[in-house]
Amino acid sequence: MPRAKTPSFVCELPLVLIGNDERRLRIRLDCARQVYNAVLGESLKRLDLLRQSRGFQAARRLRGRARPDAFRTLDAHFRLREYDLHAYATQFSRSWLGEHLDANTIQTIASRAWNAVRQYQFGTRGRPRFKGKGQFHSVEGKTNKQGLRWRDGAVVWGDLTLRARISADDPVIAHALTCPIKRVRIVRRTLNGRQRFFAQLVCAGGPYQKPHNVVGDGVIGIDPGPRTFGIAGANWGAQIDLTTPMRQSRQQQRRIQRRIDRQRRANNPENFLPDGRVRPGRKRWRISRNQRDNQRRLAEARRKEATHRKSLHGQLANNLLRLGNDIRIERNSYRSFQKTFGKAVGQAAPAAFVTTLSRKASSAGVRVVIIPTSLRLSQTCLCGAIMRKTLAERVHRCDCGITVQRDVFSAYLARFSVAVDGPSGPSWRLDAAQAQTAWAGAESRFPAASRPTSAPQFAAWARAQSASGGPNRAAHLLPVGGRSERIAGAVGTLTREGRDVVAHNALRERSVREPAQSASRCHQKPSDVSEG
Repeated sequence: MPRAKTPSFVCELPLVLIGNDERRLRIRLDCARQVYNAVLGESLKRLDLLRQSRGFQAARRLRGRARPDAFRTLDAHFRLREYDLHAYATQFSRSWLGEHLDANTIQTIASRAWNAVRQYQFGTRGRPRFKGKGQFHSVEGKTNKQGLRWRDGAVVWGDLTLRARISADDPVIAHALTCPIKRVRIVRRTLNGRQRFFAQLVCAGGPYQKPHNVVGDGVIGIDPGPRTFGIAGANWGAQIDLTTPMRQSRQQQRRIQRRIDRQRRANNPENFLPDGRVRPGRKRWRISRNQRDNQRRLAEARRKEATHRKSLHGQLANNLLRLGNDIRIERNSYRSFQKTFGKAVGQAAPAAFVTTLSRKASSAGVRVVIIPTSLRLSQTCLCGAIMRKTLAERVHRCDCGITVQRDVFSAYLARFSVAVDGPSGPSWRLDAAQAQTAWAGAESRFPAASRPTSAPQFAAWARAQSASGGPNRAAHLLPVGGRSERIAGAVGTLTREGRDVVAHNALRERSVREPAQSASRCHQKPSDVSEG
């Protein structure tokens, strides 16, 4: 029988280490790493034997309900089930590793290795790698009854008791401590070159909802892009750029990377060819103390950027929930985004934002719908014309007189997509009549010439609208750079990044990049990048 899934959330608390607590924690994490590597190696060996068997080839040719039954039989025959790996890991509790790890913790480590191999077996992830020394950063208990558990404001793990720093006036922590605790996890992080340990309490129930985080009423359309997101409501539209607040951090990282490259070349001149390329073959690299310091600075800068990006995702998701309770998101191929716009996707992380928004919406009881790309929202106009656009064209122009930023208009049309039940199942269509009726009163609030808005600026605007009880007469105005500016917008950037944003002078950019053509005729978009 599958395990019952109940709602849960995580509360993180810093641990206060005294004496030799840190040394003992490092020893136990290294023991957990060795158990993980052993179970991972055994799982991969059993998987290779399974794939070499004749039964596996026969099961691949099956169709229908007999196919999964055949694969389950193979898993049982080659002992590749989760409990089979638990039985294999039992031997470690009887060795010297059992002096540092309890049986329940060893089972959770075995489950972690089995899950990694399982995803590799199904093709959802690549081949899992073994953990080197110092690369295993977390360990968790199976339940809160024995082994790694939470007792009276401290983490108890065998003869090790670790007190947690608890803020007395924090309502979020107070709410988490009143909820039942399912299990406890210990996490190690490197902050500014120093290792710190935290306790993560997996609590049952829902997280604490702050009083100002209320759920609004309305339909919101979202068109996620590699770097900028088009967002539209009933009478407002916005183009959000998540990378603007992190521009200074990226410049700092680039300077550190160049410094590391110069030091690497100065310390290892024999490993480079006269033209500057790395010499092929086996090499030995010497790393100076200054280079190690710069590598630590680079790692810290990247950690801060990732933390800031995650904070911006949560901030933007909370403010979108303030504005509506029905969210429509156009489906995108984020893997193709990574292949084409790797640097921009690494900075904005659109897939992580959609995951965060879906998780928060589910916790708040908000409906989230993923709209298929078959509607061609980025190419459709309210008059019914289908206009194919190149990736460089970020403004929707039509002979009917509509001129609006492409991503914002696509997000606006997503609000009027409806699911229709048919003989072959539900299908999606665009209610163009309702969209055209609503557009007549909101057209002036969706201009095309403006700059994208940063997430903090949009958050300030959303909080103001939520506090006023709804969008007012100036709901489409947003202060940018000390002046009021319309939310829906475009931006001028580098040529490479111009594919997912709009230039300052759209007419001039269009005349430079391609020959003049009518607004209702554009080139076909590449098939390997999703629409919008």
